[in-house]
Amino acid sequence: MSLTFHWFLPTNGDSRHVVGGGHGTPATASGRDRPPTVAYLSQIARAAEDLGFVGALTPTGAWCEDAWLTTAMVSQHSERLKFLVAFRPGFVSPTLAAQMAATFQRQSGGRLLLNVVTGGESHEQRAYGDFLDKDARYRRTGEFLHIVRALWEGETVDLAGEHLKVEEARLARVPDPVPQVYFGGSSPVAGEVAARYADVYLTWGEPPAQVAEKIAWIRKLAAEEGRTVRFGIRLHVITRDTSAQAWAEADRLLAGFDPQTVRSVQAGLARSESEGQRRMLALHGGSRDGLEIHPNLWAGIGLVRGGAGTALVGSHEEVAERIREYHALGIEEFVLSGYPHLEEAYWFGEGVLPRLADQGLWHHPHAARPQQAAQVPFAS
Repeated sequence: MSLTFHWFLPTNGDSRHVVGGGHGTPATASGRDRPPTVAYLSQIARAAEDLGFVGALTPTGAWCEDAWLTTAMVSQHSERLKFLVAFRPGFVSPTLAAQMAATFQRQSGGRLLLNVVTGGESHEQRAYGDFLDKDARYRRTGEFLHIVRALWEGETVDLAGEHLKVEEARLARVPDPVPQVYFGGSSPVAGEVAARYADVYLTWGEPPAQVAEKIAWIRKLAAEEGRTVRFGIRLHVITRDTSAQAWAEADRLLAGFDPQTVRSVQAGLARSESEGQRRMLALHGGSRDGLEIHPNLWAGIGLVRGGAGTALVGSHEEVAERIREYHALGIEEFVLSGYPHLEEAYWFGEGVLPRLADQGLWHHPHAARPQQAAQVPFAS
């Protein structure tokens, strides 16, 4: 089976420096270097689909543009790229969300994927009018996905749950195809929701041993539900022709981290209720020292950015080797990003993907399949 690669649409702005923020912290000033206009994001989308990325993730939160609206507009300037739209179940009714997804599928030609984000920061959730605690938010997410999945299958839904209630809910037109649901979370209740409803379980880029533990955990829970789940990983990438060039770029990015910004972001992220964010913070401990936490796995991004905080850094061959290492654990999908996103898409797409293709691990999803040459008789 060919590996699947997704890129990232920086709807919080882009830069030749790391754009910090997320998980309740605001985007850093570098996000204004390249504003997230539809024109610029469409450039990235077209580059990604030409290079062979299947989809592109968009973030969600107060620090970035709305994912639904932005991807709907960018979809009109691209042809094949799918959009892994991050959204929070507590902010919209499940029936409306199911209808929005069905509309998106029809108008985009079936190019919607859904990244369900429960929301790990209570102070940010309250700004949107959501006052549930973390575990309650996950239980609500479970009810939400139960309703949405049933509606997508054409069922009429009546549910009086702990948090959600619908009566005679039904879609006039179901989506075709049904969007795949991507879901992440490291707490026990998150694992239960993933096992019951996720098509793809996403983990942030922890060292392979920790990723292996997560995969085993979710596989066991899914098996108890009579289901199987695919696995994906979210990482940044810095890949160059040589290892020295890649690490020089990582050092350049690190040199641009203002100490006060690091302290401010780390203080904000320390308030996070997210178990996954806690695990990300533990990888670097707020220090600039010892940031290579596994061969070619660099935790420097997490000093100024919430959420995914690690990057694969190295030559194209080294980055391909790390991808093979994660694949051997069971990872099938890779959600990647890099600063700036337009140029880094080319570095990865032209440097790493051809090497994986040569090894039989990847093929371009839009490339024409080779056809058998026609037999032409010799002229007599």
